[in-house]
This record gives sequence, structure tokens and C-alpha cells, in this order.
Amino acid sequence: MDELKKILNINIASHEKLITPSHMKSAVPVYKDALSNVLISRQIIQNILDGRDDRLFFVVGPCSIHDPKAALEYANLLKQLAKRVADKFFMIMRVYFEKPRTTIGWKGLINDPHMDDSFHIEEGLKQARTLLNQINQLGLAAGTEALDPITPQYLAELITWAAIGARTAESQTHRELASGLSMPIGFKNGTDGNISVAINAMKSATNSHHFLGINEDGQVSVFKTRGNPYSHVILRGGASNTNFDRQSILDCVGELERNNLRQKIVIDCSHGNSGKDIEKQSRVLTDGIQQILDGNHAITGFMIESHLHAGNQKLDHPSKLKYGVSITDACLDWKTTEKMLLEAYKKLKRS
Repeated sequence: MDELKKILNINIASHEKLITPSHMKSAVPVYKDALSNVLISRQIIQNILDGRDDRLFFVVGPCSIHDPKAALEYANLLKQLAKRVADKFFMIMRVYFEKPRTTIGWKGLINDPHMDDSFHIEEGLKQARTLLNQINQLGLAAGTEALDPITPQYLAELITWAAIGARTAESQTHRELASGLSMPIGFKNGTDGNISVAINAMKSATNSHHFLGINEDGQVSVFKTRGNPYSHVILRGGASNTNFDRQSILDCVGELERNNLRQKIVIDCSHGNSGKDIEKQSRVLTDGIQQILDGNHAITGFMIESHLHAGNQKLDHPSKLKYGVSITDACLDWKTTEKMLLEAYKKLKRS
């Protein structure tokens, strides 16, 4: 046994048991009207991707959620806007609880809800689940990034749409996870701008897989998936290039067609497509809307990073944070977001 201690878990400092998904769902149950909203919202996204609903869908909201109170205030504003544009746009709030890090840094509300490296993950999951319940009760759909393969067991029934990020689209684990998720899912192109990563991810996710995970009782289980028929591409640009222009869209459509995949594209107005310059998000949206007006039927949605107030701030100490300002990527303020969305809506309305 002494030899085993020298071999096993030598780099694990500690571990603790986490509440099971079933116990979490008992502690924070889904409200009936929230569940109905998810069912309706998922069907709308499926109809849009199938071409049975000619609206565009927008995933709009903070780069990451760190303050549930500010997030709920934002959700109320977005819901009011959603009513005004409902005949042309279907609005989904961006509700990102987990953040992939290039090296180190704050990993999101679920991992560290107090933002002080205390890592109260159970509390983070409860806060996330509570906020998702509240957002859905407003009649607003919620979208997130599927990052940790275990987290969906705790939250998935409250999510309308999900994305696999540029850093994880090439991961076999995430492709297998996506094949079993119950909501439509978008794959981003690679951080270098390469769309083949997203194409291959779609091909993988539409097929059946077997993989290890945990069930609702927290038991390690072998899952067999059916494949996710509602996967699609998200173009987010690369480290040194954009890919929202006409030629890039046409090239992507051609690749999707050659691979017998759904020829529907979501444009991420942020990240590489804006060069991380928040003001350029409106230019990306304007260009995409013009392509649609010119007859492009592949563009089916947009992503926009937006918060109550503009910019971002460093996480030095939680008590010193400005309310409604991102602590990860910089975001547009609400007034600018509302203005650019209404301008896009009016252009499509006149066409």
C-alpha cells in the first residue's frame, strides 16, 4: 500500500464529493413555465435551422456571467427588445457560466462563484440553475457554451441552444458530448480561422457515439447517443483574419454542401471577426444583414457580446467591481446593443 500511495494521485491535493444532479434538481426544481419556454424555444431554433421559420436568431449577452443580479436586469431589457422584433428576430440570451482559459484565470461562475479562488462549485451550480430558471420564466431563451462534460447533467433542461467553442471544437470529448445534447448546437471555427475544425465536428456530432459520463444519480455510466441533427457552424474569425465577408460565407457553404451538412451559418460578431474591438461588432452585423438582403439564405443567426455597460474590468477584488461591466472580454453597452439590433430589424422589415 505504501508503494500505491507513491504512484496514485500524487498531484491531487484534495477532493470532495459534489451533490448529484438529481439532488441538485430537487434543491432547485425547474418551474413549469420555464420548462414550457425551453420546449417552445428549442422548437423555434429547429424550425429556423430547417427553413420552416424565416426569422434570424440572435445570441446576445455578456461574455460571461459573474453577477446574477446584473444578468437578470440585462435579461429583462433583452426580453422587452425581443417583443419589439419578434416577427423578424428570435432572441436568445447569452448565459455563459464557464470560461475556457488559454493559460490560467477566472473560470466562470460555476467554478468560482465568489471570484476569490474558493471554488464553491456546488453553490455555483445552484446560482446558475436559479438564474436559468428566472430567465426562462421571463419567456426568454438561454444559450451557453458546453465546456465541462459533466455540467449538462445539472443544467441542460434549462438551455435552448449551446455552442462548442473554438478551443474545444477539435476535442473528441466535446464532439461526443454534442452528439447527445438535446438542444441545437453550434460549432465555432478554430482559433486560427480554420473552418475544417467545425466541419469535422459537425460530421462527428451528427453520428452516434459511446462515451463515459455520469447519470443523474452521479454514477459513472456508458452513454450511447443518437447523434445531434441540429448542429451548425459558427464563424468567429481567427487570430489574424475575419470570415464574415461574402466570399468566406460562400466558401463555408461550399464546404458544408460537399460534406452533406446543414448549410446554415451563425456569424459571431465578436472575437476574431471584430478583432476584439467592441465597436466593430456593429459593422459585422451590418455586413451580414446586407448579405441577407442581397439574397444569402445561409446566414441564419448572429452572436453579440453585450452587457449593461461598455468595456471590461480586471478582477482584482470582487468588492471593487463596477456593476454591469464584464470581467472577461469587453462588451457593448445595452443602449448601443439595442440601437444596432433595431437598425438591423428596420432594414429587414423594409425589405
